[in-house]
Amino acid sequence: MHLSINQMKPLALLIAIVIGLSLNCTQAHAGKTETMVVAGGCFWCVESDFEGVPGVIEAVSGYTGGTTKNPTYKQVGRGGTGHFEAVKITYDSGKVSYATLLNLFLRSIDPTDAGGQFCDRGSPYKTAIFVSNEGQKSTATAAIAQAAKDLGQKIATPVLTAKQFYDAEAYHQNYYKGTKLVVTRFGPKRQSSAYKAYRKACGRDAKVRKLWGKAAPFANSH
Repeated sequence: MHLSINQMKPLALLIAIVIGLSLNCTQAHAGKTETMVVAGGCFWCVESDFEGVPGVIEAVSGYTGGTTKNPTYKQVGRGGTGHFEAVKITYDSGKVSYATLLNLFLRSIDPTDAGGQFCDRGSPYKTAIFVSNEGQKSTATAAIAQAAKDLGQKIATPVLTAKQFYDAEAYHQNYYKGTKLVVTRFGPKRQSSAYKAYRKACGRDAKVRKLWGKAAPFANSH
C-alpha cells in the first residue's frame, strides 16, 4: 500500500506522539539514584542477594562503622578496627523504595542475633543499618519495629550513623559469581562454587527459613 504525502503527515505526527509518550513514561518511572548501607554478616551473601533485586543498580562489598582508615580484610577479621563487613547498595528510587529494601534486608538475616551471623561470629559480622539523614533513620526505625512485631522477638540490629564506607578488595567484589580458582576447606573450587559451599555450610539460608518462613525473600531461592 502506498501513502500520499498528506496521509504520511498525520502518521508521522502519530509516531512522534507515541515516541514522546514512551519517553515521558520512562522518565516518570526513573527515580533518583540513592544508596543504602547495611551490615548483614558475610558481605558476599548480602551482595549476592541484593544484586538480583529489581531496581538495584549495584551492590558493593566493603567495610564501615569503624575508625581504621583504608582497612584490609585481614585487619577487619582480626577485630579492633570497629568496622563491620557491609554492603553499599545503589538503587533507583523510582523502581524500589528504601523501605522495601530495608524490609528485604531484615528478612534476609537473623536480626535477633547480637553476636554475629550464622557461623560467622564476632563484631565484624554483626548486623546494622547505617543511616545518613533523619528520613532514613525514621524509615529504618519503623522497619525494625515491624520486624520485631512480625517475629515477636527483640531485634538486635541497631540503626547507626553512617561513616565512611571503604570498598573491599577487588577479589571480594562479585565473589558469588567469580570464576577464579581458589583453595578452600572444601578443596580447590571456582569462586562461585566456593561461595555456594560456604553459604550452605554456614547455615545461612536454613536459619533464615526457620526464622522467617515464607517471608524470607532470598533463602528460599538457594
